[in-house]
Amino acid sequence: MRFEIMRLDEVNGTTVDSKVVDAASVNRIVQQAAAIGQRLWIRPAEESAA
Repeated sequence: MRFEIMRLDEVNGTTVDSKVVDAASVNRIVQQAAAIGQRLWIRPAEESAA
């Protein structure tokens, strides 16, 4: 499963950037963000049409 992770602006909460990663990468990214106080929004990535 893949997830979209969006980094949020500290002041107004708007999306600064986003990336789509596999499930194995989510934990590492969340830990890195928590270590520096970064706000994230994580949701399942949309499936692309085949």
